[in-house]
Amino acid sequence: MAKDRIESPPKIENILENIASGQFSKFLLKYLAVDSKGRYLHWNELKWRVDSDDDPKKAWLATKMNRMVLLKDLELFDKSGKSFKFCVPDSLRNKIYQIVKLASGNADAIFTTDVGGNLQNSFLVSSLIMEESISSAQLEGAKTTRRVAKEMLESEREPKNEDERMILNNYLLMKEAKRRCSEPLTIDLILDFHRIATSGTTKNDVVPGEFRHDNDVYIVDGLEQTVVHRPPDFSELSKRMKILCDFANKEHSKENSEVFIEPVVKAMILHFIIGYDHPFADGNGRTARAMFYWFLLKSGYKLFEYIPISKLLKKAPLQYGEAYLRTETDDNDLTYFLYHQADIILRAIDEFASYIKQRAEEYFETLTWLEESPINKHLNFVQREILKKAVKKPGRTFTVKEVKNDFGITDNTARAYLNYLAKFKLLVRSKEGKAIIYLSPANLKERLNSIKS
Repeated sequence: MAKDRIESPPKIENILENIASGQFSKFLLKYLAVDSKGRYLHWNELKWRVDSDDDPKKAWLATKMNRMVLLKDLELFDKSGKSFKFCVPDSLRNKIYQIVKLASGNADAIFTTDVGGNLQNSFLVSSLIMEESISSAQLEGAKTTRRVAKEMLESEREPKNEDERMILNNYLLMKEAKRRCSEPLTIDLILDFHRIATSGTTKNDVVPGEFRHDNDVYIVDGLEQTVVHRPPDFSELSKRMKILCDFANKEHSKENSEVFIEPVVKAMILHFIIGYDHPFADGNGRTARAMFYWFLLKSGYKLFEYIPISKLLKKAPLQYGEAYLRTETDDNDLTYFLYHQADIILRAIDEFASYIKQRAEEYFETLTWLEESPINKHLNFVQREILKKAVKKPGRTFTVKEVKNDFGITDNTARAYLNYLAKFKLLVRSKEGKAIIYLSPANLKERLNSIKS
């Protein structure tokens, strides 16, 4: 997103010079912090949406003055030392409320049938962490298909190239963020996240687990190849990251907090600052998103373990960049970024709910035709899921590692489940080199129906 497409707002002091006393009150009452649709408009959009008889600059001044009453300064600063700020107008507060209501529980919070718990315990964690890992890497430029990437993660094979390495790293990074979500944020933790994200990669001469050592890093607009952001000087990074850690570890959600910040909002701010500071030669986006998930899991929002946001960011990368530019061009007002992220999160939660519904429908469909087989009462959820996949794709292979990773169970348990199905010839046990594989027969339904009770 080229910076000239996000026009910097006019200076307030210049507008004030041309306003006669007593002529401005109507603007203050008319142009509030948000418009009539609850949108927090940047000058770039607002100037086209004022009434034809009104001066756009006066409308902008009124909007800014109404926002000033709401804005709160943060103890985080841009490269010139000016503080970032934010506010939570009612339209944003509503979005945050919806996110908190849905994300503070588990999968059952948005799915109410009995199968919800089974789905969550069996495959949600693995499947959706894989989804986030793949999307996050593709957002950063990894070029591989979802099918190939998922096969690599499920089978635990070694990556064949750097693109696959990025995806595997992201998968390990998400698991590490969950494992360490009880820890405070430290520079070492940030560096550890980055080390995992970039291990075995070479893009931009990245050194895993180290801050960049020069200023030869800048953000370029993907369409016009123009520089839109130059991050702070590399010599300032250690100090800036220490300030960020202090901010992350400070209690902002208690009643007696000097500045109240909802944890969801705070996670978004952490995401923004890593993107703004760009402390690494490469892997900044992956590290930023890992910190976002880490902080939300730390704050008790368990559902975020299952919410892949990178897929939606990947669909609209320009809007992601524009959210940063709106903040930078309008006095470090982070509210633009908060609105963008809140919309992304809500859409991700909606997609998650649709995914749950789809999986439930598939599960009940499996139960319908399995009920006709006497063996059904002896099968558990995992075995039914395996058979569901098997009946859809004759000749499909299953491995112990795949089942282990899909359902979060041990090697021995996965092997036992597969061998039980092979015992009744519902899968065909075979060898591929030294590895044992299990094949789906073409006549699986007939075999199910032929089993004696």
